[in-house]
Amino acid sequence: MHAESDERGQVVVPATPEPAVGDVTEGPGTSPERELGSRAPRFIRASRTLHLSWQVGVFVVGLAVVGAGAAMLVLPGPGWLVIFGGMAIWATEFVWAQLVLRWTRRKVTEAAQKALDPKVRRRNVILTTIGLVIIAVLVGVYVWRFGIVMPWKIDE
Repeated sequence: MHAESDERGQVVVPATPEPAVGDVTEGPGTSPERELGSRAPRFIRASRTLHLSWQVGVFVVGLAVVGAGAAMLVLPGPGWLVIFGGMAIWATEFVWAQLVLRWTRRKVTEAAQKALDPKVRRRNVILTTIGLVIIAVLVGVYVWRFGIVMPWKIDE
């Protein structure tokens, strides 16, 4: 418990109140992050049945968005962006989705910092240039060997 007793037998409550669900907290050396847990309105969390219905609704909507994003991985559209949007919907209610999004955000930030390193950028430019030269040589050899044949007849 967070309470202490004094010599008179009374309970003393600590002076610092605990943050409410959804409040932003800061730790030493960390960026502000939201508390884990439900972000449903207080009146919904007050009723178990209403909160369970809310969670089912959030899950179904998030599942539909993630499913649409998965379809967009093979169809035209921003698949990964939509999948992360569905995860963000789930993260409004489920701790596991909040943890996945925190991990993803941390990895993306690390990758962005690594990509800004001049040595890494130089290496990437060199590798891209070498790859493009190899592709250009292969296309040139193919055209020299087989020529360009159009799929339609231009002569007629």
